Amino acid sequence: MTDELLEWQTKQLQAIETHREGITVYVRPELVVEIAFNGLQDSPHYPGGLALRFARVVRYREDKKPEDADTIDTVRKLHGG
Repeated sequence: MTDELLEWQTKQLQAIETHREGITVYVRPELVVEIAFNGLQDSPHYPGGLALRFARVVRYREDKKPEDADTIDTVRKLHGG
């Protein structure tokens, strides 16, 4: 991730923030981000039950609306569940 992308991302997320709980920041679902990862594994630590291995931001998808984004169900199918 470049410094420019990190700065843009920070401004965008702050603009759509709804509230905070501890270190967790909640935002309105308005941005679609493309994430690359090297694998999936089961995880008891995340609400979806899965963790992306070596996840990284590829780009933000201005050509897609939030309703076009994949869901946890898609990720579970990739994991074989």
